[in-house]
Amino acid sequence: MSLRDNFSYNDMDLWLNEKRVTEIECLVPDLTGVARGKILPRTKFTEDRGMRMPEAVLGMTVTGNYPTSDAAYDRAISATDRDMFLRADPTTITLVPWAVDPTAQVIHDCFFSDGSLVDFAPRSVLRRVVKLYADKGWLPIVAPELEFYLTAKNPDPNIPLKPPIGRSGRAETSRQVYSIDAVNEFDPLFEDIYDYCELMQLDVDTLIHEIGAGQMEINFLHGKPLDLADKVFFFKRTLREAALSHDMYATFMAKPLTGEPGSAMHIHQSVVDAQTGKNIFSNPDGSESKAFAHYIGGLQRYMPAAMAIVAPYVNSYRRIVRHSAAPINIQWGKDNRTVGFRVPDAGPQDRRVENRVVGADANPYLALAVTLACGYLGMTEQLEPSAETTDSAYDLDYQLPRSLSEALDCLRAETNLRQVLGDRFIDVYAAIKDLEFAEFMRVISPWEREHLLLHV
Repeated sequence: MSLRDNFSYNDMDLWLNEKRVTEIECLVPDLTGVARGKILPRTKFTEDRGMRMPEAVLGMTVTGNYPTSDAAYDRAISATDRDMFLRADPTTITLVPWAVDPTAQVIHDCFFSDGSLVDFAPRSVLRRVVKLYADKGWLPIVAPELEFYLTAKNPDPNIPLKPPIGRSGRAETSRQVYSIDAVNEFDPLFEDIYDYCELMQLDVDTLIHEIGAGQMEINFLHGKPLDLADKVFFFKRTLREAALSHDMYATFMAKPLTGEPGSAMHIHQSVVDAQTGKNIFSNPDGSESKAFAHYIGGLQRYMPAAMAIVAPYVNSYRRIVRHSAAPINIQWGKDNRTVGFRVPDAGPQDRRVENRVVGADANPYLALAVTLACGYLGMTEQLEPSAETTDSAYDLDYQLPRSLSEALDCLRAETNLRQVLGDRFIDVYAAIKDLEFAEFMRVISPWEREHLLLHV
């Protein structure tokens, strides 16, 4: 279910009255997953349903810059910096738990003046892929598992991050995977998190301590892709705010700490028949269906080209390292956590595949869109998967791009993904990431100063 299933504008206004809301944060997820938008007083929000924002807000880098010499980008985004028309999605209305005064937040969709969706907006891209499934009579079901680190506050980006100090007065110095006591070190924070999530109806499931020092994982209950993307988007905001109130940072960087494992967003995915609700990954006798094999084949065939979307930053590729709890190739296996695509042990109706390649830093809308696009292409093109990997895939060859630059070349070269995700989205996204990579290459790292300054 969505946050507020089947809410209309009238329902939303009644809900705002009931909660005595005085202010509304009008949010638009940009291509980086950052919340853009405006904050309006309640009366202005009710009167002005046609809020506007410049189109270029969706076409900038994580540093706030714009491509200036990319022909494809210039064709995709108007040179006049025209307006987008924003419309609130009433099903996403929820409170802002950390606000002092009664404040709501609601996600908006972006439209052109002719009433069509802005096709390179993240929610639009995901809607496009979900519609392809609907046209086939299919309904994709997803369940994200989101890893993150808690760190001590660090206002100076030149100083490495450290684990935070817990209730004991000490920071973690060793790995505490699945440790209950290690999670309890941060009980006050997680009590707030669960309270906030319950208030916002985010449907979080379990919380565990992951491998890294200060690394945690939160799991979401399964549901429809757009609903889950909205919940992950809201959760990231919520966790950061809650952590700050407890004098620490929460980060979804793919690799924030040297020597510790990276953070992923594992995505469990299955497909059901929209009419019957039956899992199409299983035959009537409970055995694996052809669609299931083809879905895995699609992930194997297209995920290397999708890496620039599921590993969107230069830092993302520091996670894709052999024997570091992250996949380095496109192998698949049953109950095998070393492969890119794991098939958990489950009954016929719950048969699913877990994409373990996606980083925690990925935009949830785009990550869900592209992994579902890969599976869709696999099923429609009837792609056969490789043989199952039954041993450790960490010892096999790399099969995924190992840098953002390489990943962008793969993305631009893959015409089938372009057709599914949309030309304008690929052109805008690739141009933005090219610029981010160029900006990064102008920065000299501590490693270079340490090992090159006096030795080369």
